[in-house]
Amino acid sequence: MKYVITLLGCIATPCLAGDPFENFHEYGDLSEAEIHQLHSGELLYGDTEFGFTLSRGNTKSTAFKLKSNIYQDFEWWRNQFKFDGVYRRDTDKTSGEDKVSAERAFVSAQGNYKLANKRASFFVYSDYEQDRFNGFEYKTTVATGYGNRIYQGSKNTVDFDIGPGLYQSKTEEDVALAEGEEREQRGYLLRLAMQWERLISTRTRFNQDVSIEHSLSGLNSRLKSETALISQVLGGVSLKAAYIYRYNSQPADEKQSRDSELGVTLVYSF
Repeated sequence: MKYVITLLGCIATPCLAGDPFENFHEYGDLSEAEIHQLHSGELLYGDTEFGFTLSRGNTKSTAFKLKSNIYQDFEWWRNQFKFDGVYRRDTDKTSGEDKVSAERAFVSAQGNYKLANKRASFFVYSDYEQDRFNGFEYKTTVATGYGNRIYQGSKNTVDFDIGPGLYQSKTEEDVALAEGEEREQRGYLLRLAMQWERLISTRTRFNQDVSIEHSLSGLNSRLKSETALISQVLGGVSLKAAYIYRYNSQPADEKQSRDSELGVTLVYSF
């Protein structure tokens, strides 16, 4: 919850990022690279994604999703901050049982130091994840390495990062461990990430983001993929349809190794 409050505080302070309505009509006509160029030197800019579901009947259900990408783009540094939170509560009308069925928070930060040609960079990345239903108290990684925009055309851009890092996780106290297994684990990893953006039309774009953290210490390896179609609805407001796939090679407490989401949300660019 503290991450949500902090994020909303940033969004509610438009003076930090200039007037959010100054270029309100232009987002549907710009690629991500052009948006970065437009806001070069500003302290904060980006987009925030909202989703809310309320159902009533035999089961009462309330679900809330908040996701945000916030950028800084200076002469030699480009920084990106991400937040992804999901909360869902279900109430059985017959039994009256009320329980939380989903509660997850993920935050990450990446800084890219631009090299001479500005397309290549040296990056530092870190993330932290808490998921109440995956058997871990937390999972966190730190990585550093080399990034490059390996392709840039009139409609497509492809960015790629690769580098070594460290992984740490802690299994929840109520999860039974195998003999000799430690509740807190640390190890080395190799991180690979790819972002592909394709402009379909002046108002619609396709995004494919993939990140792989392969353990070099025989611990948990992670994969996350998001496939999204984003279409401008009105000004800075867009409609986003996305499929998210997550994979953990060593899930805790006999949890499933695969997890997926399919949803439609509204995105506001500022």
